[in-house]
Amino acid sequence: MPEELLTHSAEETIAWGRGFAARLKAPLMILLSGDLGSGKTTLTKGIVSGLGAAPEEDVTSPTFTLLHVYGTENSAQKVFHGDLYRIEKFHDFETLGMEDLFSKPAIVILEWSERFPLPSPWPQIKIRLEHAGGDARRITVTS
Repeated sequence: MPEELLTHSAEETIAWGRGFAARLKAPLMILLSGDLGSGKTTLTKGIVSGLGAAPEEDVTSPTFTLLHVYGTENSAQKVFHGDLYRIEKFHDFETLGMEDLFSKPAIVILEWSERFPLPSPWPQIKIRLEHAGGDARRITVTS
């Protein structure tokens, strides 16, 4: 059954992401979808900080760099945060070097994941974020 909830601010979305992180165990792919400005990066801030990989203020959108890595080899959890928004062709996708992500168990969070479905041997959780008026966001989680 999908889980659906409503948050009313960016802070509430981040807090929900922190709590959600407690349920996660690597290896895992989190596939985020939603319109521009729907809160994908905001939610990721909470998840990454909840996993202890980086403080939420260090988590930024990888729209231009395409892939951020949080945590170190010594961290409790390594998190890869990718953004497929600017990927237009499969060749562009291949140049990301994402096959390296699967070399060790990690948490992989992909924004705009519907653009290029990535086959993975890892379990996947899909999260859809939608504008719900003002700063409110509807978050739907399916696995």
